[in-house]
Amino acid sequence: MNFFRLIAAGLLAALLSSGALAAGNLAGQTPIEVTVDLSKLGQHVFEPRQLKFETGKLYKLILRNASNDPHYFTSHGFSQMIYARKVQVTQSRDGKTITLAEFKGAIREIEVYPGQSAEWWFVPVATGRVTDLRCGITGSDGKSHADHGMTGEIVIE
Repeated sequence: MNFFRLIAAGLLAALLSSGALAAGNLAGQTPIEVTVDLSKLGQHVFEPRQLKFETGKLYKLILRNASNDPHYFTSHGFSQMIYARKVQVTQSRDGKTITLAEFKGAIREIEVYPGQSAEWWFVPVATGRVTDLRCGITGSDGKSHADHGMTGEIVIE
C-alpha cells in the first residue's frame, strides 16, 4: 500500500512541476458585461432577443428593468450550461451602483422589480442553443409576458 502512495505522490509532484494542470482562476477573470433590457417602449420583450456567450469566459449579465412591471429572466436550459458564480441585486444611489444582496448556487430564474436591476455572474461550461428564455409573469389580461413576445434565444459557443 505504501508503494502505491509513493508512486501517486511522485506522479502528482511531476504533474505540478511540469505545468500540466490548468493555470488561472476562471471565476476570477475580469467579467465581460452584457446588458439585457427587460422591456422596450412599453413592450414585453428582451432587448436583445438573442444572447451569445463563449465557454470558459466570465460574464456579468446585467438585467435592467426600466418598465412599470416586474419581469422574469427564466431559462432552465441555460442554467444547465453554466457555472453560476453569483447573482447580485443592485441599486443606483447618488450615481453609484450599490449591491443590496448576493445569491450563490444554482439559479434558473431571476425576477427583477420595476426600475431595478440585477447582475448574474457566470461562466459557460457547455456549448449549445436554448430557446426557452421567457418571462412567465401573467398580466391583467390573463396572458403571460412570454405570450406577448417576451421570449428569447441563448447561444453558447
